[in-house]
Amino acid sequence: MGVYIHFTEEQKLRANNVDLVDFLQKRSEKLLPSGREKRIASDRSITIHGNEWYDHSLEYGGYAIDFVQQFYHLSYPEAVTMLLSGEQGEVYRSAEETQVEPKKPFALPAAHSDMRRVYAYLVKTRLLDHVVVSTFIKEKLLYESCEKSKDGKKEYHNAIFVGFDEHGIPRHAHKRGLYTKGAGFKGNVDGSDPAYNFHYIGTGNALYVFEAPIDLLSYITLRPQDWEKHSYVALCGLSEYAMTRLLELHPNINRVVLCLDHDAEGIEASEKYFDMLTGWGILCEQELSAQKDWNEDIKAAHGFPAIPAEEHPQRLLCEVICAGLGEGMQDSQADCSPDAFSALLATTRAHLHGGRFLQAEDCLWDMLCRAVNTAAKEYRQMDHSRDHATVQARLQYGFKTYENRRKIKARLDLLEADIIALRSFDRVLTSGEKDDLAERFESIAAHCLKSVILIEQHLQKQEQKQEMKLSMQ
Repeated sequence: MGVYIHFTEEQKLRANNVDLVDFLQKRSEKLLPSGREKRIASDRSITIHGNEWYDHSLEYGGYAIDFVQQFYHLSYPEAVTMLLSGEQGEVYRSAEETQVEPKKPFALPAAHSDMRRVYAYLVKTRLLDHVVVSTFIKEKLLYESCEKSKDGKKEYHNAIFVGFDEHGIPRHAHKRGLYTKGAGFKGNVDGSDPAYNFHYIGTGNALYVFEAPIDLLSYITLRPQDWEKHSYVALCGLSEYAMTRLLELHPNINRVVLCLDHDAEGIEASEKYFDMLTGWGILCEQELSAQKDWNEDIKAAHGFPAIPAEEHPQRLLCEVICAGLGEGMQDSQADCSPDAFSALLATTRAHLHGGRFLQAEDCLWDMLCRAVNTAAKEYRQMDHSRDHATVQARLQYGFKTYENRRKIKARLDLLEADIIALRSFDRVLTSGEKDDLAERFESIAAHCLKSVILIEQHLQKQEQKQEMKLSMQ
């Protein structure tokens, strides 16, 4: 069991009322002006005003405590303590609680006397180019470690991918087991700083971003032409810290190529970072491997079995749903008033509450078609070139998987806010206001699309569980 910390209501209130601008400035966070609000330079999708914040990419926000939880990845007690400048509540510890060991300082693992196993693993097993591997070894970015087991009876050999800071001091190390049987060990050395992952800096203006060090070396093996001119970084996961740190340290880099894994997690992260970087004015591209990752591409090129690419399930559902949004799918004379949409939303919620997901999906599909048709009609009245097919395409290509992680209830709350906003257009409108009205209907359609995708995902998971139960009987 863990630790329970009790904060008084007065403490919680004070923590939630902390001015976030003042709080962040005292922690050396760079803030940018944005009207009456401020934007966080490290994540420009987030705006703050007083004790309130809003993440425009996730369409979610709140007050000071949940901001600190989200932004600094802290627990609720940790967030409250930070906002109260170290003031703590009453701590109640479990009798069964174990002692937490202090964080170990960073230190590179001991090097082996030769690189025989590293070369064998990377060149023969992972099929990387020998010259590329040698180059990284000469740059002291890669070596073979030899570590003893706790009882001293066994030796463990790993490839160590080193990350240096701007002063040439090692700050990060990623281990990769050199044994070929079973699942290979991989992980970061204790105390590693995620801002200084394994990377290489060239003379050009392009930075190539990967999930793992071997992906990085695989890409260079596949694209060896003038590779030294470019810069490369391995995130050692999907955190953006190492990428953003390199962009800060090397202002000449103004082009980023995202080469993350061709699977659901990689696609989602690529979409998020693409929007973040383009919002910063950085030219950004996405390059996907044909297989699951770049090393799997090398395997396939050599005729070996390779793990295939995996598309994002929400992206696939989006394509199918948008393809069904033909002109004839919905009566163009259907009621598109705020009252009609509110009634459909209320029915949707009632079906969901009763576990009737198919019926709820039908209601959302009805709203989706009505909103698309109405948006197209409003655009036509303003002599815009956005017809039904254009609105449909904008919905499909404007959909971002990373923005659709929330639960269905939260998505319906956002849909309701847009429906309520429709009531402000119940009067004679200017041309600018008619544009706003069309965009509001488009926003309603986007929320309906995302809600349908969430329900479809839920239904698919239920089917998979049912099939698994039947197969076990």
